[in-house]
Amino acid sequence: MAETTMNVLLVRNSPGSGPGRLAPWLREEGLAVTELPGGSAPVDPAGFAAVVLLGGGFLPDADAHAPWLPAERDLARRCAESGVPLLGVCLGAQVLAVATGGAVTGAHGRPERGSHTVVRRPEAAGDALLAGLPEAFPVIQNHRDQITALPPGAVHLARSADCPVQAFRVGERAWGVQFHPEVGAERLADWDEAALADAGLDLAALRTAALAAEPEARRAARRLVANFAAVVRGAVRPVAGQPR
Repeated sequence: MAETTMNVLLVRNSPGSGPGRLAPWLREEGLAVTELPGGSAPVDPAGFAAVVLLGGGFLPDADAHAPWLPAERDLARRCAESGVPLLGVCLGAQVLAVATGGAVTGAHGRPERGSHTVVRRPEAAGDALLAGLPEAFPVIQNHRDQITALPPGAVHLARSADCPVQAFRVGERAWGVQFHPEVGAERLADWDEAALADAGLDLAALRTAALAAEPEARRAARRLVANFAAVVRGAVRPVAGQPR
């Protein structure tokens, strides 16, 4: 039997929102990784075992700012419809939501910056992505926009105190997470201290809290990535004409 190469497409929407530890962790799980900027990403997942849509500091329908977004929404929708595993992170989660009939509102509610606690909802019982994670676990957050309506039929999986939709699933294998499993506390070293101060936030305090939570946050993020990789391996089917 010929071995199937399981290649995961990572779509980078912003130079400052890369895959971080996601790429090496996926490789540790036996998957190949192809990273493409949003403008070069395909509209169809054909040829890839899975897709990951990364973050970016704009709304999922800001087509004038990021003209590749219509194609990315098509990609997300086709993954959800075809069962190709998809993980949307922050903006990527919002792209999945909008692409499948949900809604995102800009500058909605209270922004989340730094380490925050995410709580699994009862609907997460049995969910493949969140399997084995604690009922509550710390994550890095960095957003001011929120998913304010889930797509029809979506399963609401997790929440936080300031953002009701932290994780959801569309169909069997398409997930969105508002938080950032791909980054650790060290990412806060790159944040703009003056901009945070203008918003009434103390970067030093945010860093201290994130560093304290990092061991637990890293364990949860690593488990989430391992769970996604297991879904990818289980979802891969032999190519037509390939020996079984």
